[in-house]
Amino acid sequence: MERIICILIGYVFGLFQTGYIYGKLHHVDIRQYGSGNAGTTNALRVLGKKAGIITYAGDCLKAVLAGAAVRLIFKESHADMLNLLVIYAGLGVVLGHNYPFYLKFKGGKGIAATSGMVLAFDWRLALCICAIFIVVVAISRYVSLASLVMMTGFMILLILGGQTGQYGLSTGHLYELYAVGAVMTLLAFYKHKANIGRLLHGTENKLGAKKENK
Repeated sequence: MERIICILIGYVFGLFQTGYIYGKLHHVDIRQYGSGNAGTTNALRVLGKKAGIITYAGDCLKAVLAGAAVRLIFKESHADMLNLLVIYAGLGVVLGHNYPFYLKFKGGKGIAATSGMVLAFDWRLALCICAIFIVVVAISRYVSLASLVMMTGFMILLILGGQTGQYGLSTGHLYELYAVGAVMTLLAFYKHKANIGRLLHGTENKLGAKKENK
């Protein structure tokens, strides 16, 4: 039951669509432009750097707050599995961000929200995946590629951290943690399926391009 509660808590936080709200304040529905989603990259392309920064900050923060809420609620009753519950909340945030019911389930791709979830879970892991993202963007100029490499790195580092006893979870809870992390990673790849196709065909737009394919 506590797992479902954490997912629901995360989903509610995830419903705060920073990019969509920012766009509406400027009389623009960013989902009608660029890539058609409400995430950071599209906000950056459609409305500029300020919008991109604000969108990322808001989408990251909502995941951090969801994780903090779960820690506050369950710190006494479920101390032995608190890190696992934070990951469940993070999954809920990503689901709320990607599939907001009040926007006909059309949101973002969940990368900024995932980075916030990782920050709430383990700041060291967050620094690592942030570094991965920055390096890949700097080298390739492909945000989508950086996002996918970041998520792959997240999964690998999550398992390495778990196997070295960094999360204080029992064996059963640890494998459950890996399973939830895998779901989030696969979801990120699914949301980027069009980008993956363009990357394979060499038609994906690089950061700084004036137009983004849908």
